[in-house]
Amino acid sequence: MKNRISEFVVGLIFGLGLIVSGMTDPGKVLGFLDLAGLWDPSLAFVMGGAIAVGIFAFAVAKKRTTSILGGAMHLPTARDIDRRLVVGSLIFGAGWGVAGFCPGPAIVSASAGQPKAIVFVIAMLAGMWLFELSERYTGSNTRTNTRTDA
Repeated sequence: MKNRISEFVVGLIFGLGLIVSGMTDPGKVLGFLDLAGLWDPSLAFVMGGAIAVGIFAFAVAKKRTTSILGGAMHLPTARDIDRRLVVGSLIFGAGWGVAGFCPGPAIVSASAGQPKAIVFVIAMLAGMWLFELSERYTGSNTRTNTRTDA
């Protein structure tokens, strides 16, 4: 129960941060991505803040063997830039550029009843389902690149 409460609180803080930063507004995101037009650099500060927090959090996490709540640590170990990573990044970027959403902000916006976000989340879930089907069909296993210390 303690884990579920902490997951809820962390998700709530994340969602509120997305709302406050403007990441749930597709127009603001598309303005950031429009380098040749009326470029809005404000989201660069959001990304910079996220990177700074991430660097600190991963540095602390690498020194721990268990999470703050006592669970096992699952840190990525893969360091290769391969075709799957590049193709996935291109698909993510194209979806972000076309729709103005990435997964987190889309879920927050869909929860607020925004129709465009609801369509995006449905399409995202369908894409995830198709990916899982293709992984089963080809016999690939993408979950072998994490480290568990406990």
